[in-house]
Amino acid sequence: MTKIKVVSISILTLLLLFSCKEKKAKNVLKKETYIPRVIKNITLKKFDHTKFGLKNLSSIRAIELVDSTAFFIGEKGKIYGFYPNGNFLITPNDFFGNKTPNFRASGRSKNSLYALSIGSPTLLYQITMNSKDGLINPKLVYTEKHEKAFYDAMAFFDTQNGIAIGDPTDNCLSIIITRDGGNSWQKISCDKLPKLTEGEAAFAASNTNISIVGKNAWIITGGIQSRVLHTNDMGKSWNIYHTPLINGKESTGAYSVDFFDTKNGIICGGDYTNKTRDKANKAITTDGGKTWKLVADGQYPGYISCVQYIPNTNGKELVAVSTEGIYFSNNSGISWIRVNDEGYFAIKFIDENTAWLAGNGKIAKMILE
Repeated sequence: MTKIKVVSISILTLLLLFSCKEKKAKNVLKKETYIPRVIKNITLKKFDHTKFGLKNLSSIRAIELVDSTAFFIGEKGKIYGFYPNGNFLITPNDFFGNKTPNFRASGRSKNSLYALSIGSPTLLYQITMNSKDGLINPKLVYTEKHEKAFYDAMAFFDTQNGIAIGDPTDNCLSIIITRDGGNSWQKISCDKLPKLTEGEAAFAASNTNISIVGKNAWIITGGIQSRVLHTNDMGKSWNIYHTPLINGKESTGAYSVDFFDTKNGIICGGDYTNKTRDKANKAITTDGGKTWKLVADGQYPGYISCVQYIPNTNGKELVAVSTEGIYFSNNSGISWIRVNDEGYFAIKFIDENTAWLAGNGKIAKMILE
């Protein structure tokens, strides 16, 4: 890896930037005292794939962490893995037989990695993870042939129960569920799901259309409407709530969701065709998604493809990424600073000091210290 940029952020600078926003935040944040930690540097180390004889990398929108190993699930049937011992893995050209699936969603359960393709036919693979041999034995566990089939994201509640979501093929989101650890998947009937408006769908931007806390899952939509679907029983029953995010075009709405606990969460997005627009593209909830309040309205960042809470920071620190840069907040999203202008699709934290990022033909590690 090669260090490409270091941005120093003093805690005094952070406090000066954020202090004028804190009074407005009192009505929407928990009242416990939070003292921001001192972050002296945020360092981005870009992976040099040419050292491994690779001319280029696929476009990557999904990241999975398995203990200390990071997997990057990309288009053109490529999965890349970084092992703690320094080994680097890439799936061979014939790993999926004569198919070349374009993956934008992934999940992990027990000793299996799951990779889900966009478009029709939908292809969901269960891949065995072996510490000695890496990824082996890709098995097709779900397929769907429909001209409108387009799956966007997936996640697991626990080792047995998982969920994946996609654009409507009827008048509801496409939602498939597993109850046996990913060996088999069933599509939920529309009569058991909230109805969507024509032109309301989801975005396959960063595999973060779903956020899970315990038995709860929140799923976001965009397009003509931007709403949040919520289940508190792993997909058996559902409610749907409106958001204040921009909507009305197929490129507008919520692109990413994350929840700190069952009450506090954040949604981000905007308009992919107008990435500098920073109004009505960030909102937080303190009641489990029933109601949402816009934050940093009219302030950067603009369009966001992925937002994540930083672990072990009491729901206060977040990082948001897009093709326009990397942004940091230490007050639950009320205000943000830009820390890097490198563009990425997705981010996933290993711990409070380390994260992996992925984008269009690139991978990087971010260090906070």
